[in-house]
Amino acid sequence: MARKSLIAREERRKKLVEQYAEKRKQLKEAGDWKALKLLPRDSSATRLHNRCSMTGRSRAYYRKFGVSRLVFRELALQGKIPGVVKSSW
Repeated sequence: MARKSLIAREERRKKLVEQYAEKRKQLKEAGDWKALKLLPRDSSATRLHNRCSMTGRSRAYYRKFGVSRLVFRELALQGKIPGVVKSSW
């Protein structure tokens, strides 16, 4: 399981991206690269990374469900994800 600090860091970045989104857009349209550089680094949307909502794992993340493959498998086997069943043939 990922450290809680990684999950908290991503949440902080999401808030910063939302806060500065309009300002970044205006500065890019105006071509004011010096003012854009003065904004916080974490306010850039490219610094966001998807993480599992339950464990914080960053790899093997399913966007549709918002969890990693490990958590997805557990939830699917427990029947907690509607429409997902274990296949067998």
